[in-house]
Amino acid sequence: MSSSEITKTAEDPRTSQSASIRIEHVTHAYGGVTAVGPVDLTVRPGEFLVLVGASGCGKSTLLRLIAGFEQPTHGSVRVSGTAPRPGKSAGVVFQTPRLFPWRTVRGNLDLALRYAGVDWAQRPTRRAELLARVGLEGTAERRIWEISGGQQQRVAIARALAAENPLFLLDEPFAALDALTRERLQEDLRRVTAQTGRTTVFVTHSADEAVFLGSRVVVLTKGPGTVALELPITLPRDDVDADELRESREFNELRVRVAHAVKTAAAA
Repeated sequence: MSSSEITKTAEDPRTSQSASIRIEHVTHAYGGVTAVGPVDLTVRPGEFLVLVGASGCGKSTLLRLIAGFEQPTHGSVRVSGTAPRPGKSAGVVFQTPRLFPWRTVRGNLDLALRYAGVDWAQRPTRRAELLARVGLEGTAERRIWEISGGQQQRVAIARALAAENPLFLLDEPFAALDALTRERLQEDLRRVTAQTGRTTVFVTHSADEAVFLGSRVVVLTKGPGTVALELPITLPRDDVDADELRESREFNELRVRVAHAVKTAAAA
């Protein structure tokens, strides 16, 4: 792959169903201890923003504020101009899949489709589309305990996509997986978000993961987390071989820069 192929900017994703995020002067505390802030960030429709930093820097707290699971102690969070509504504004994927083990893959997805208001007659088609999107064709009748951890996380991603929310939030969803499965799911997620054009915010500890997935990376300082670095990622997002991308000079230069920023911010 040539240098010009690596450094070209990817075509803008579809943004008709994407959300914007505005975080203004946000601080959040637990029991008088400030966990994050002050933070000011704007996320554009269709952007893939990655929050990266050491443990305890407030990445997950910031994600929960965007999801509407918590309210900021100070400042405001707006998703497309309004306060986020838990379970309505975003599809959320956690570090563990949090699936219903007594249900089949089909049962887990159908429940999500029901809560999303999808008509019963349309659910088989939507379910098949979702399973195809995450590479799980033919698994609908399998029990959750019959599929691997990586497959379970794919089901969790499909479930989060079921409602077609304009915002997709992921909190270290691949942290517990082996390296090969993690890389494959990173590639799948990159493809899925490019297909849907949804605004995405992803939390990770990994500089490699941040650079591979993000269209912009934000490094947070140690707690209380503030923005230490904002770095646009201009690597191509379409029609590129993942292994070639990871081996490219541009990718590794960005990875080293992010890793150095994380280390510096954690030590400050």
